[in-house]
Amino acid sequence: MTNRNLRLRRLSRATSALSGRKRGAQPKVVALGGGMGLSASLTALRRITGDLTAVVTVADDGGSSGRLREELGVLPPGDLRKALAALCGDDEWGQTWAQVIQHRFESKGDLHEHAVGNLLIVALWEQLGDHVQALDLVGKLLGAHGRVLPMSAVPLELQALVRGHDPEHPEDIVTVRGQATVALTPGEVQSVHVVPADPPAVPEAVAAVLDADWVVLGPGSWFSSVIPHLLVPELLDALVATKARKVLSLNLAPQPGETEGFSPQRHLEVLGRHAPKLALDVVLADEAAVPDRESLADAAERLGAAVELAPVASPDGVPIHDPELLAAAYDRIFRMHGRIGPWR
Repeated sequence: MTNRNLRLRRLSRATSALSGRKRGAQPKVVALGGGMGLSASLTALRRITGDLTAVVTVADDGGSSGRLREELGVLPPGDLRKALAALCGDDEWGQTWAQVIQHRFESKGDLHEHAVGNLLIVALWEQLGDHVQALDLVGKLLGAHGRVLPMSAVPLELQALVRGHDPEHPEDIVTVRGQATVALTPGEVQSVHVVPADPPAVPEAVAAVLDADWVVLGPGSWFSSVIPHLLVPELLDALVATKARKVLSLNLAPQPGETEGFSPQRHLEVLGRHAPKLALDVVLADEAAVPDRESLADAAERLGAAVELAPVASPDGVPIHDPELLAAAYDRIFRMHGRIGPWR
């Protein structure tokens, strides 16, 4: 048995006591992703469960996060901050703190474009020397409706094999380095990987996946926010081993650069190539964003999943998820596709 499998078995035993306790009246949900896609899921999910954990990518190398990462050698805090803000309540306290941690300084000096929440998170990391403890403390301060965890204990570099990154050589495949660069590449991403190649997962994140009722993956930037979770071996092992049901939430439209021209079914095919052992239960898509329902159903079936179509887009036509509609879709999926749940 490999060391990784031994660690996974120990974590499974460690969570068995948690799993054996009497469940509450709501599902235990773990949401994986990063950036605005994860924020959309969390804003919806906190409306239907109070037992919510976000597991966030740590490969960002742009903006304030990239500067702090380069200067201090820390995990990039930006996506963690966005997740915490999304978990803030709709009351005055929650909305005030969400605005505070999202606030960016404007100056002609070194503070320009730094987000307050990034600085707060990094300060607590330095004070406490513990990523998880610091994020839990920030969540307590904000009154967050859930927990936020990094997916790995070390900052990761995202690398992609891209065809046509140089428009003058459209058939050449080159390695593109850095999440910010991958997200904006003008070429066609063939595959992604992370450096280091075998990064350590955060044990609490692995334990949360193993103890969940539902795991939600997506929406979000496919190659730079969604797939990276499948490139952390211990986290992928937990996603394969967990008894939780898994729902993949598709984007409303292809992302310029990264997935330009992708059909909904191609998103599934790409994910399947990166994690061939991972099975899903449900693929959620906006009904207006699926021109070929039969092809999407075939692609989902190859991953073991059924397709649920629902109106989840903002009614104003902007390609963003509506929190109330997305919450209703998740709630219906949890009730219809879950076990005969102890939370119902």
